[in-house]
Amino acid sequence: MQCMRQAADSGDDGACLALAHAMYADRPHARKVGRVGEAAVDAGATPAAVMEGHDVPADVLSDVVHWLRIGGCSDPSDALDGLRVRALEGAMYCYNASCEVVGQLKDFKVCRECRTARYCGDACQRDDWFAGGHKDVCGHEPACLRL
Repeated sequence: MQCMRQAADSGDDGACLALAHAMYADRPHARKVGRVGEAAVDAGATPAAVMEGHDVPADVLSDVVHWLRIGGCSDPSDALDGLRVRALEGAMYCYNASCEVVGQLKDFKVCRECRTARYCGDACQRDDWFAGGHKDVCGHEPACLRL
């Protein structure tokens, strides 16, 4: 994710758009890495109507709009509408690589230990832990393994 931010900062349109999409979808670390704060507000006023109806915090949405503009979207409203539609349709947000569950982001719970990985349920988190996926990244035994 850091490499994506470096590429976006250097003006790579694809990296800017990918970072905006990752932030909107609340991918692990994306919102932290993509944070621009005041720079997003200074990039240009976004009409309130564009900002309404998104299940994303306003400050994150401002950052997403910033990266969309840097990535070449002169009017980010169409891109935001596309991101909203995708979020409502659902996607595979589970951190377990072998999981194929599709759903809305809000339905996937965040690991209580590292607060970055998302899982569709305890069983999937447990499977990923024993497969080594999350264990290598997080290092903390998840609560679903404690009996």
